[in-house]
Amino acid sequence: MNKTDTTDEARPAAGLAPSADPAPSADLAAALLTPDARRDPYPFYARMRRESPVHRSAQGIWYLTRYADVEAALGDLRLSNDRDRMTRAYGALGGDLKALSRLTDRLGRVMTNTDPPDHARLRRLANRAFTARRVEALRDGIQRIVDRLVDEAVAAGPTMDLIGAVAAPMPLSVTCELFGIPPEDRPQVETWFRRFSRLGEDIDKSEEAIGQYEEYLARLVRRRRAEPGDDLISALVATQAQDDRLTDSELLSTCFVLITAGGETTTHLIGNGVLALLRHPDQLARLRADPGLIRGAVEELARYDTVTQAIVRVVAEDLRIGGRTLREGELVYLFLASTNRDPERFEDPERLDLSRPGNRHLSFGHGPHFCLGGPLAKLQAEVAIGTLVRRFPQLRLADEAAGGAALEWRPNPLQRRLSALPLTY
Repeated sequence: MNKTDTTDEARPAAGLAPSADPAPSADLAAALLTPDARRDPYPFYARMRRESPVHRSAQGIWYLTRYADVEAALGDLRLSNDRDRMTRAYGALGGDLKALSRLTDRLGRVMTNTDPPDHARLRRLANRAFTARRVEALRDGIQRIVDRLVDEAVAAGPTMDLIGAVAAPMPLSVTCELFGIPPEDRPQVETWFRRFSRLGEDIDKSEEAIGQYEEYLARLVRRRRAEPGDDLISALVATQAQDDRLTDSELLSTCFVLITAGGETTTHLIGNGVLALLRHPDQLARLRADPGLIRGAVEELARYDTVTQAIVRVVAEDLRIGGRTLREGELVYLFLASTNRDPERFEDPERLDLSRPGNRHLSFGHGPHFCLGGPLAKLQAEVAIGTLVRRFPQLRLADEAAGGAALEWRPNPLQRRLSALPLTY
């Protein structure tokens, strides 16, 4: 579960033609659910920053859209990430949102849904296994996976869907390698991932898949406890012998979150990033001429059109933000995407600049919950995008997608994810 992402002002997300200023609405938050906002949410964020940067929706959910407010909120312990508070808050809203309370409750207590001091203990243990050296050691393996997927896509024909051919299967393959999931189990794991990645579209099917996947992980943990290997599950199991040991429930939930969280973010960091480059040929030409720009390029692509548009917190203690009082028990959506297009923080934020200086975007969060899997997601994006740029000098959007009308954005307003990205080369 990862983490955070971008937002903008009056110009387009990944290079779409500028939208007209959003039509007046009694509830600015409701406007984010419209088809126009799904195609390009950034003009809507710009309007919220101007007119109501601390906005309370008709449902009673707070929307924060300014960089300064969100950055401060991410480090404020009065805004809680605790599972029990989140479950109660969603349950109190009723309707479709009440079903989310079942999922937040069943995930158990892991570092992504706890507050200090439990969060610090759980994260410290995960950090022991999920080291920078372990991540960097995956680079060559990631390159082999990307090369194989690209070769298969080329063999299949003169066009490819980047999401289906490369961006989605690659992080799953990397995750399976990192966590030691046996090759024969991977097709079933992929099926589960597809089902619960559509949480916002079919909660019941997602919940069923989560239950089956949890049972599978429990069996895998028992196997690693009996026969440890050189994988991340074995490393997490080994932490149980240390002083701040994980309980069995915490171990299982931690494995679930670490394996699951980064896949969708990585997939759509690549998809959104490639779309942005193709919509900005001057920046694509810069990267092609200087492949050494790739690390900074990925940071800028993450800022410009972020996958995780917003993350959720619950008010644990009344507080004042922007002249408004947020009450205990209320939900707060922190729009990371909007902060990344805030002109108070970024110069010319609507412009894609692969060498942007001082690029302190919030796409992977900030503070105690900064995304643990961020370095791995960025490494995979570096390899995948760098490979595509190097191998395909004529890379472009397929005819049906070139005008933008054929691009379908999935319906979850807290995530910005393409269903497909057709390319020719």
